[in-house]
Amino acid sequence: MRLTLCIAGCLGAGWLGFLLTRPALTTWYEGLSKPNWTPPNWLFAPVWTILYVAMGVAAGLAWRRSSLAAVPMQLFLLQLLLNVAWSAVFFRFRSPGWAFLEIVGLWCAILFRAIAFGRAAPVAGWLMIPYLVWVSYAAALNFAIWRLNS
Repeated sequence: MRLTLCIAGCLGAGWLGFLLTRPALTTWYEGLSKPNWTPPNWLFAPVWTILYVAMGVAAGLAWRRSSLAAVPMQLFLLQLLLNVAWSAVFFRFRSPGWAFLEIVGLWCAILFRAIAFGRAAPVAGWLMIPYLVWVSYAAALNFAIWRLNS
């Protein structure tokens, strides 16, 4: 049950992020200058879906070994909130500079969560690595877009 709740919560956060992103994709975002290593828009949905499922599985594994009030789970909730907030800052408020600062905070939260999850359940910590790598790439992309458009 915990595993299902965690996966559903992550996919729900992903859906909320998508709702914040979608209105700006074909208007504002398409008009931005982007580096040549920007992936095609269609790639983001499958990658994020896989990452959200992995996040949910990791959270479910960690929750089995700790309480919802424990630090690993609080970091999970913080990181999920920061993930959705990035979509709002970048796409809804159309602010790549502020979004870059926000994604740095998100990256730190993911790292701390991976460490905390790894202590609670080692597999849960390892499941966070692809997410950390993708957000590292997203941060570099966010920075490049910010610099190209300022």
